Amino acid sequence: MTTGGYDPDKDPSRDPGDRSGDPNSPNPNVPGSGGSSGPGGYPPPPGSYPPPGGYPPPPPGGGYTPPPPGGGYPPPPGNFPPPPPGGSYEPGGVRTLSVGEAISYGWSKFSKNPGVWIAFMIIAFLVQGLIQWIFNGFRGQPSEFGDWLTISAAIGSIISALVGHIIQAGYVRAALSEIDGQKPALGTFLQVPFGTVIIAGILVTLGTSIGLVLCILPGLFVAFVTWWTMQFVVDRNQDAVTAIKSSYRAITSNAGQLLLLVLALLGINIVGALLCGLGLLVSIPVSIIAATYAYRITTGGQVSPANM
Repeated sequence: MTTGGYDPDKDPSRDPGDRSGDPNSPNPNVPGSGGSSGPGGYPPPPGSYPPPGGYPPPPPGGGYTPPPPGGGYPPPPGNFPPPPPGGSYEPGGVRTLSVGEAISYGWSKFSKNPGVWIAFMIIAFLVQGLIQWIFNGFRGQPSEFGDWLTISAAIGSIISALVGHIIQAGYVRAALSEIDGQKPALGTFLQVPFGTVIIAGILVTLGTSIGLVLCILPGLFVAFVTWWTMQFVVDRNQDAVTAIKSSYRAITSNAGQLLLLVLALLGINIVGALLCGLGLLVSIPVSIIAATYAYRITTGGQVSPANM
């Protein structure tokens, strides 16, 4: 009953079975009104879809690949260098130079292959002695040969210096082989670019000599900052001028620690010289390997383990 107006339930013209006006009657066009609709009260969309459900069950045990035992996860992708001997890393992952490690590394490498080093040192000594004898062996001759003897001695000194540069580069070549994990043979000492080595040696010698004339200290400075010139020539095949510049940048990047290494190696060779000179057969190879090890560490190069 209504308070006035039209009452649909009392409309005689309305079919009793018609409930289209009933607000509680289901309406198939309205979602959720009780009519035929899809899940959630919405009519199914047009098209042929598979019935809901039907997903395959998970494999037994959860189907997840367990982690490897002991936490042995594979390394992340990328080309990362192996840790150095002794694990000398700064917090940022940069290898640091230790004077003690450098000398210990030099001794370890030399002690595993002393024969070839001593043999080459003896050969180098004999070659240098032969040159001096050839060009300076006429001293004491009559005075009319005085001018010739002076010229001969000068030529001998020049040749001896040039051969000395090649010998120095040969030591560096052998030291690089040791650091690469390969034992050098006698032929290894001669695998150097002779022309570049001689030019680099002359430039370093001239710079050091001029510096020594200027109150000594400038000469010592030049000798220090050009210490690794031969390493850059032999190891990286740089020309003489570029190698000198590279040596200067590398040395000055860690000058304090490298100065301590120079003083330590100098002390070792003084002790070797005091042992009737025979100690130099050990101290010189150890010093060269230690210096080349420091070069590789400072420049970020590869270094084989000391026990290889």
